[in-house]
Amino acid sequence: MKSISGKSLCKIVEQRGWILKRVNGSHHIYQSSDNVEIISIPVHGNRDLKVGTLRALMKVIGLTESDLT
Repeated sequence: MKSISGKSLCKIVEQRGWILKRVNGSHHIYQSSDNVEIISIPVHGNRDLKVGTLRALMKVIGLTESDLT
């Protein structure tokens, strides 16, 4: 699986219609525009997200590996 940084994932999420609600420390909190789901993306500079964290977020967002390019 290709790993990406939290900043990159935030850009992808915003393109998919998620709205940034707040920033709590280094975590960006997004809410979906069409339902009540909330996700928290850790943004620690340009460090890549851990694989488990990335997979869990992708599952909630509805992304596939091909969407990460």
